Amino acid sequence: MTAKVQTIELPAQTATDWFVPLGAVVVVFVMLVPLPAMLLDVMLSVNITASVLVLLSAMYILRPVQFSVFPSLLLLLTLYRLSLNLASSRRILLHGNEGASAAGRVIEAFGQFVVGGNYVVGFVLFLALIAIQYIVINHGAVRIAEVTARFNLDALPGKQMAIDADLNAGLIDEAQARSRREQITREADFYGAMDGAARFSQRDSLATVLITAINIVAGFLIGVFQLDIPFQDALKTYTVLTVGDGLVTMIPSLLVSVAGGMIATRASSQASLGLDLGEQLMARSRPLWIAAGVMMALALIPGLPKFSFVLAAAGAGALAWRAGQKKTAQEAAAAAAAAPAPASTQEQLDTLLKLDDLSVEIGYGLVPLVDEKQSGQLLQRIRALRRHLALQLGFLVPSIHITDNLRLKAREYVVLLRGVEVARWEMEPDCLLAISSEAAPPNLEGIITHEPAFGVAARWIAPALQQQALAAGYAVVDQTSVMATHIAEIVKQYAHELLTRQESKRLLDTLAAAQPKLVEELVPRVLSLGEVQKVLQSLLREQVSIRDLPTILETLLDVSAVTKNPVLMVEAARQALARALVRPLMSDDGKLKVLTLDPEIEGEIVKAFDPNAAASASGALQPSFLRRLLESLRGLLGEQLAAASPVVLCSSPARYHLRRMLEPFLPRLVVLAPTEIPTVVAVQSLGVLR
Repeated sequence: MTAKVQTIELPAQTATDWFVPLGAVVVVFVMLVPLPAMLLDVMLSVNITASVLVLLSAMYILRPVQFSVFPSLLLLLTLYRLSLNLASSRRILLHGNEGASAAGRVIEAFGQFVVGGNYVVGFVLFLALIAIQYIVINHGAVRIAEVTARFNLDALPGKQMAIDADLNAGLIDEAQARSRREQITREADFYGAMDGAARFSQRDSLATVLITAINIVAGFLIGVFQLDIPFQDALKTYTVLTVGDGLVTMIPSLLVSVAGGMIATRASSQASLGLDLGEQLMARSRPLWIAAGVMMALALIPGLPKFSFVLAAAGAGALAWRAGQKKTAQEAAAAAAAAPAPASTQEQLDTLLKLDDLSVEIGYGLVPLVDEKQSGQLLQRIRALRRHLALQLGFLVPSIHITDNLRLKAREYVVLLRGVEVARWEMEPDCLLAISSEAAPPNLEGIITHEPAFGVAARWIAPALQQQALAAGYAVVDQTSVMATHIAEIVKQYAHELLTRQESKRLLDTLAAAQPKLVEELVPRVLSLGEVQKVLQSLLREQVSIRDLPTILETLLDVSAVTKNPVLMVEAARQALARALVRPLMSDDGKLKVLTLDPEIEGEIVKAFDPNAAASASGALQPSFLRRLLESLRGLLGEQLAAASPVVLCSSPARYHLRRMLEPFLPRLVVLAPTEIPTVVAVQSLGVLR
């Protein structure tokens, strides 16, 4: 028996993977081992370079989370800087008697050139930097990080709810919602880490002050009592070296602290800090002109240097003039962009002849419902509506174009299908629609009307009566919801006309990417694209979802071996979709409530039509037969409408023709065959059509 060796793939190692562990080893090495002056110079130079790099990186980020490594980097740089402080202190105390270069050329340069070799000036400058960093920058950065972290955590539930609301409304998909949740989680973690990391930098300043004081006192004592250096020489030598060391340490610390403050105060933007400053300071020329005037006024005051203030006034004036020119150019560009480009005669003709599959024309009084600048939400609702209908119907409905029409009444709208009006409705100004599901709705002050999508009783009421209407059992909706619901029902009613051959081809191509064998066997070997489209249209015509396209195509592939009659193929597809077909029709108690068809009427329908015929049946029977059937159906519906929305149950041979007979009069009525009802579904009869 041979043992199988399992190999585990590890992430690819890069040079940066070794940087942090190596840095930790270097910190320990620097703390424990005396360093030569040359190596100390190199490490101090690296410290200054890293601090400058951090500061510049903080200036060029667009969002704080783009530099999410900063809290950890701040900790590492602080430890590295403190270890260098220990190493330089060791060099100063052990070799300070060797001269100004005892601790390296970097410390010597800061002690001699920067402060001019004057240890008093250097010490005062060092104390000034300590005051600036500790009292101003560090304290402010700590406070900003603390407040930002607290407010960010407080806003976290609201951000999560906003993402869930956008997801439920269909404005974003699941992947976008997951990405946004990860982003706000990263932001919360970042600001929490910044709150703690800022305190490292604050305490680093105190440590530098203590180390400097210890170095001066200890160096003076060592020089005077152990090395017999004269009092004045010992004080000067060790003070200059210690102050130089303090400046070398303090300046990088100051740069990192400033970077931390910039990151903590940086709001999300589309440009770097420098571009934002230039864009916002020069957005308005008036403040710059005022500043130029103030500088010029100061230049006229006796005793003040005129050249300096005149130069400052000239600079501010030049910036003000440049800002004015830039604003004028932007306004001209915006006007040019807003102006429509002249279209050629052919383009105008093409636009004129183009028909939208689905469009809505509105009166001028309904424009605020569409205009997002006036808080109109209709466009947003329609975007969410298209997503919802795609999930419900199984294909993406065309874009719904909304235009204003001055020939309509102020608050009237018209729904057009390929340029032909299919629905029209007028709304009352400044009113809400109160909808009642009861046959005799409770009394409520308002304008009696009916809901446009389903035709139920409703009233236009004033917004002040909303609570009263809710208490009376009405459902109250705003005009945007009324319009969106009406459009949705129109789309469902005419979905079969919106499923074009091109859209059918797109559905098959999408499915072919996942199940190529199924599509390849069916189209075009067995059925043409047009035949598949007719089946899908017939299903949509009876408001059957085609989302389960694989099941439909597999059924067509099986049935087509026996018959290619469109009616029989549709009936077979409906039976394959039985569970999905019946589930939305069941009542809350889990029963399917139906109206059954009298066997005698059913027999007349079957005899009147050839089972293989696909034409409309409305002209194959006497008008009196159809009138009697409609009167019976409407009578039963009038009695049962308040309790349920029943369907008609009849045999399979009669189902298709009965549905075509009733469709012009009751387009939403569902006609089922017993073979389309799963055996586990309980059926309750509400009456018999005679």
